[in-house]
Amino acid sequence: MSWNVDGVRITRVVEHVMPFAVDFFAEATPAHVAAEPWLVPDFVDSHGRYLMSFHTFVIEAGARCIVVDTCTGNSKDRPLIPEFDHQSRPFLADLAAAGFDPESVDVVVCTHLHVDHVGWNTRLEDGRWIPTFPRARYLFGAADIDYWARSEDPLHTSAFADSVQPVIDAGLVEPVLADTRLTAEVQIRTSPGHTPGHLSVWIGDSCVITGDVLHHPIQCRHPEWTATGDVDPDTARATRRELLAAAASTNALVLGTHFAGTSAGRVLPTEDGYRFAPEAPS
Repeated sequence: MSWNVDGVRITRVVEHVMPFAVDFFAEATPAHVAAEPWLVPDFVDSHGRYLMSFHTFVIEAGARCIVVDTCTGNSKDRPLIPEFDHQSRPFLADLAAAGFDPESVDVVVCTHLHVDHVGWNTRLEDGRWIPTFPRARYLFGAADIDYWARSEDPLHTSAFADSVQPVIDAGLVEPVLADTRLTAEVQIRTSPGHTPGHLSVWIGDSCVITGDVLHHPIQCRHPEWTATGDVDPDTARATRRELLAAAASTNALVLGTHFAGTSAGRVLPTEDGYRFAPEAPS
């Protein structure tokens, strides 16, 4: 599934999709979900659970190939989340089928360093974690590197050890301190709150890859909702409202990093906020 925006091509490669309970958002109730029947079947399943997609977006901008987020990965020790634990999924084969060999990737951007955004940074070879994209520069938020290097969180510290530290040790990482332009069209913008060094990726003002500023389309209606894992909920809410306002003001194509269905749509203003309007690929 691909989109063309201002001469830039963006391709989605899905690793897997799984349901999450309504309490993933602390303030949400089943009644909130039932009040949005349009979410079924692409974004909510028949049991009223959120459908969350784990996928990569690959950006082709001129001669540069940029991978945004690398899902959960294979062979990783993740006992706290069985769906992530020692998986064996055909992600690299699917990436190749879409036309992207790991050797062809110039840049990997991890919007943040949570377990489900860094997994394919590395792969297991002869008992060692080695960079999956050996020619790429890996761009991580500097504040995230510092935060997770010191964290004792058992889930994300294991991801740091097997999916972040090896690419740091290989000398492939460039910490991102501020908004950074990758090409004439593609820019990384800092968007903290979910994590301290969270990043979003914009193609001009015409398209945004959200990272976890937004986890699900229902948050367009409820930007005040706190998501599981928000390190700083108040900052996350402010950042989310800022991104929604920016996307609505330019009618930007919104590519949700965890949105199922087509993963794409527009943020439309309403009398009391915003709503998400899904959109098929161009």
